[in-house]
Amino acid sequence: MVKIGIIGCGRISHRFMQGLAAVVNAQYVGAWARRAENVQEFTAKYGGTAFSSAEELLASDIDAVYIATLPDSHAHYSTLALNAGKHVLCEKPSMVNLQQLEPVLALAKQKNLLFMEGMKPPFFPAYRKLREHLINDPIGDVAYVRAGSSVADLPPDHPNFSYEGIGGGIMAILPYEVFLAAEWLGNTLEMQTLGHIADNKVDMFAIIQSRHEKGYSQLYCGFDLHGKGDALIAGTQGHITIHKNWWNPQKVTIEYLDGRIVTLDEPFAAGGLNYETEHFCQLIQDGKTESPIITHHLSREMMRMLDLSRAQIGLRFPGE
Repeated sequence: MVKIGIIGCGRISHRFMQGLAAVVNAQYVGAWARRAENVQEFTAKYGGTAFSSAEELLASDIDAVYIATLPDSHAHYSTLALNAGKHVLCEKPSMVNLQQLEPVLALAKQKNLLFMEGMKPPFFPAYRKLREHLINDPIGDVAYVRAGSSVADLPPDHPNFSYEGIGGGIMAILPYEVFLAAEWLGNTLEMQTLGHIADNKVDMFAIIQSRHEKGYSQLYCGFDLHGKGDALIAGTQGHITIHKNWWNPQKVTIEYLDGRIVTLDEPFAAGGLNYETEHFCQLIQDGKTESPIITHHLSREMMRMLDLSRAQIGLRFPGE
């Protein structure tokens, strides 16, 4: 069993616990957060130890931590955990920028520990089934990705609207879309971003066009419009639609140039975070220090795309 502690007790940590209950090779130990009342509420609901500090949690007999704080502190807690000899599963986006990510990846390599960004879509059953299907029945060379989501019904106090907490559409939603573009199309060669920054100092809507080694992508993200939330992957012999909500993939339609249509419908369980967590724990048990799916190179490329997008609309966060 991989013993896991949690840093951060906000919304995403509750979804993580829903998934963790379905992971057979993981054991929850306890949690810590910056607000003591959140820790008490969390451990009252899920059990485990309510640690009084991050240092106390990291000094316990856990093997790994799940970092579920806002992105402003991902680098700090990842560094603390790695220096304490613990493997790290860090919620997306991995850091505020590439300048923060590089030393964390270097530290993980130095310490011979696993650092993995929490990017859930590729671990869902439907996405895995899609990848397996395409091995024997491909859609040719993939050269175009279109994906996005805009969520217009978040409450005003949602952390995605926090400038200090590194909020906004680019940091909260676009990580999923840049994952899809970078995974299917390779490194980014050119990018164009249009968007607007609201009075709360975070971006409320942005559209992104990018040119990659293998083709082109068109992406969007935001909070003041209601978007569809599906994804399109186009190749020379067909195209794939991952139906909404594509980042929690369940239904996939593959339409071929010869007229064939293949539908994949693979329900997911326990909220979906269980699949990435199971993968993370298996890597630890196998002695691996990097995921072959969410590689360090892929995390770098996703972070670089977020950096470029923000730079092009003039969005800088505290300390940058």
